[in-house]
Amino acid sequence: MKISLKPQHLKRYRQIASMMLRFGFSELVRSSGLEELLGEDLGRVTQRAHPKPEEFARELESMGPTFVKLGQVLSTRGDLIPVEYIKALTSLQDDVEAVPFDQIEQVVLEEFGQGVAKTFLTFDPTPVAAASLGQVHKATFADGREVAVKVQRPGVRAKLADDLDVLDEVASTLETLTQFAERYRFKSIVDEFRRTLMRELDYRTEADNLTTLARNLADFPELLVPQPVADFTTARVLTMDFVNGRKITELTDEDRAGIDGKHLAEQLQNAYMKQFCIDGFFHADPHPGNVMLTGDGRIALLDLGMVGRVSVEMRERLLRLLIALGEGRPEQAADLAVKIGHPGSDFKEREFRDRIKTIVNAYQGALLEGVELGRVVMDLARSAGDTGMRPPSELTMIGKALMNLDELGRSLAPDFDPYQAIRRSAIPLVLKMLRQSTSPASLLGRVLEVNEFANQLPGRVNKILDRVAENRLEFKVQTIDEKELIQGFQKVANRIAHGLVLGSMIVGAAMLMGIKTEFTIFGYPGFAILLFIAALGGGVALVWDILRHDRRTK
Repeated sequence: MKISLKPQHLKRYRQIASMMLRFGFSELVRSSGLEELLGEDLGRVTQRAHPKPEEFARELESMGPTFVKLGQVLSTRGDLIPVEYIKALTSLQDDVEAVPFDQIEQVVLEEFGQGVAKTFLTFDPTPVAAASLGQVHKATFADGREVAVKVQRPGVRAKLADDLDVLDEVASTLETLTQFAERYRFKSIVDEFRRTLMRELDYRTEADNLTTLARNLADFPELLVPQPVADFTTARVLTMDFVNGRKITELTDEDRAGIDGKHLAEQLQNAYMKQFCIDGFFHADPHPGNVMLTGDGRIALLDLGMVGRVSVEMRERLLRLLIALGEGRPEQAADLAVKIGHPGSDFKEREFRDRIKTIVNAYQGALLEGVELGRVVMDLARSAGDTGMRPPSELTMIGKALMNLDELGRSLAPDFDPYQAIRRSAIPLVLKMLRQSTSPASLLGRVLEVNEFANQLPGRVNKILDRVAENRLEFKVQTIDEKELIQGFQKVANRIAHGLVLGSMIVGAAMLMGIKTEFTIFGYPGFAILLFIAALGGGVALVWDILRHDRRTK
């Protein structure tokens, strides 16, 4: 047995090993020893010849809420998961059987200190939606305000914590025993998944996200973000505005005739570009179930449990990367991708650039049929992962969001071109970036930096001039360890000299063999035999020194 895992988790280990075998990870399972967990069941597990992405998504659904959420997180890893699987994982249905109403009422009682009847005027016991972590009920306050109440499932925290421990153990084992898992840092994926899930379990965080997004999108009246009710929101209960609408992907031609779909699609695209490039805070999961068209013709953004953040340094590069991809400039796109990413020691830069060129050329050829900018970004991330570069998580999350926006935009207006919308919004975005960089706070920071530089400059110049005058100015350039290099040359020279001496002794001994002397050994000239013995001893010593040094070097 190659692994030592906890007996109480044996059932989960078997489920994971079985799933990995069926979906093409048999080598990974064998290398780690996980197949031994299946025992007699191993013969009944067969790898599917051509596994479909939808089958993989359904398999995760059958394994429970933790793995549904894991699938949603994996859908943001374009460097690890092919685009077809990302699309399937994005559409994971988080619909499960509803929790009985008495259990929901108990959670409300524990959180507010009073039951549902005293907290709300009305509370529909039938949930509007039931997901893996919680379910949503429609309710009203005494003033008639309609709200959506999201209540966390009882016991879900303990269930998730147990499954996360299993995933952590499996990831650690795979990363220790397999090169593939080590390269893609399975352990760090699970760690990030744990942090994401714990944040999502605290509904106060989602309430803050709703408030922040609404404030950031105040300039987009066509977009609606439901606001939380602070006094009725806790870690396990989130109360917010009720949104009455329908999924955008379910619109018919008759529905589209009554709205300005192209304008709504462009506003939605512009709003997300602002989130990516200006705010650095974005709704990371705009799949069709979380984006609705309201009765008054606005677009509502729901479920902000998963959000993304973009650093200030990356925002400008991200905009330049999207424009370079759309304009068909593979070299510039590759340069920006390398700056954004984290190249590993085995990064194959030439292969990466060739792949980017192929992707961009194929993208340009598909312009007439329709732009899929999100797919291009995810293909770029996948190429980075295959060639030894780890793209930042923000890039893959943005790629997934763009894929969803592509679908939403075309549902609103079938002829909508998302890249043209990005091009039209590029100049306003750049101007906003410039205004941000010249804000009073940023200008004050730069003035302070200049002041610090001016104060320290005279002292540093004096130090340099003093060293020059005293002939003590040194430049240290680190290339290789010259001492170790010289020692290596000396060892090589010594071995060559040693070999020459041994060769001379053998030649001399062979010549003395023809001269008869009174001193003999085994009937042969004694001096010749002594030379042979000395040469043999020196040769053995040389071989031993070589083997010992090579073994120590390894």
